[in-house]
Amino acid sequence: MDTPNHSPSSAPAPAPAGLFVGIDVAKDKLDLARSDADRVRTFANDLAGITQVVEMFTGSAAGGAGAAKPVTIVVEATGGLERPLVDALLEAGLSVALVHPGRVRHFAKGLGILSKTDRIDARVLLRFGQLAAPRLAERRSANQAELQALVVCRRQLNVTRVQQSNRLDATAASRAAKRSVEAVIKTLDRQIDKLDKQIRALIDADDDFRHLDGLLQSVPGVGPTLSATLAAELRELGDTDRRQVGALVGVAPYNRDSGQSSGKRAIRGGRTAVRCVLYMATQAAIRFNPVIRAFSDGLKARGKANKVRIVACMRKLLTLLNAMVRDGLTWDQLDVVKKLAVHS
Repeated sequence: MDTPNHSPSSAPAPAPAGLFVGIDVAKDKLDLARSDADRVRTFANDLAGITQVVEMFTGSAAGGAGAAKPVTIVVEATGGLERPLVDALLEAGLSVALVHPGRVRHFAKGLGILSKTDRIDARVLLRFGQLAAPRLAERRSANQAELQALVVCRRQLNVTRVQQSNRLDATAASRAAKRSVEAVIKTLDRQIDKLDKQIRALIDADDDFRHLDGLLQSVPGVGPTLSATLAAELRELGDTDRRQVGALVGVAPYNRDSGQSSGKRAIRGGRTAVRCVLYMATQAAIRFNPVIRAFSDGLKARGKANKVRIVACMRKLLTLLNAMVRDGLTWDQLDVVKKLAVHS
C-alpha cells in the first residue's frame, strides 16, 4: 500500500507557468510561499508587514523594479483577519483569490498532505491556486466594506439575543437572574435598532445600494434584512446565471449517484449566512408572494417533502431576484409569464 505524502512539494501534479503565491494568515503573522522559491517567508500581520508583501510584487520597494507580478495570490478566509491584506493587495492591482478553508483542507487531503502547519498551509494554498483556478476576488468600495461590517455585526448581535431569550425560562426560579438577562436583551435590542438605522442610512446614501434595495424590496416577502444581506454578501447577484447563484448560496441540489443506485439530491456548501436569511424570507414569500405560493402549492400537490419544497422555493426566489437585478427590473415590471418561466 502506498504511503501518503506529507509534504506539498512532493505532489506530482504539473505546475502551470507563471508565479503563484499562497499566504497563510494568522493573527500576528503572514506565511508566504512562492512557486519560484522553496523557502516560506514570514511577515508581521500589521501595516508594515502587509506593505512589505505588496511591495514585493509591485516593485515599489527600493531595488524592486524587476518584481514579478503573480498570476494569482491565494489567501484563506480566516474570519476577517485576512481583510486588511486582501484589500491592500487588491488596491495595488494584484490578482487575489479568497478561498474557503474547507475546500483547501479537502484539497490537501486529496494530495496526500495530512500534516498541518502554517508553512505547510501556505504551500498548499499555492498549489490550490495552480491547480484549482479559484475565482478572483473583487476590490470592495469603502461603502461595501462598511455595509458588510454592519450586517455581520447585526447578525452576531441577533444570535446573542436569541441565546439570551432562550435563557429566560432557565432563570425563571431567580428574579435577580431573570432581571439581568432581560437587561441584556434590552441592551441588545437597542444596539440592533441602532445598527438597522445605520444600515438604512448607508444604503440611502449610496446610489448603487439604493437602486439595488429598491429592486429587491419590491418583491413580496423580501424585507430590509434580506436586501441588506444580499447587497453586502452576495455581490455576484445579477452578474451570474441561476445555477451559479444557487451554488453560491448553497441551495443547488447535488447528485449522489453510483452505478445503478440513485441517491437523494442534497444541498451543501455555499454562504451559510445568506442562506439563513433567505430561508426566513422564503417563509414569508410562501405566504404573501403569489408566484412563490403557487410554486410551493404545486410542489406540495406532487407530494414533495416539506424540506424539499422550502429549499426549492428558496432557489426559485433567489433565481427571480437574480433575474430582476440582471435586467434592472422591479417586481411589477417583471411580467407574470416571465416570473413563471424562470426555472428553479
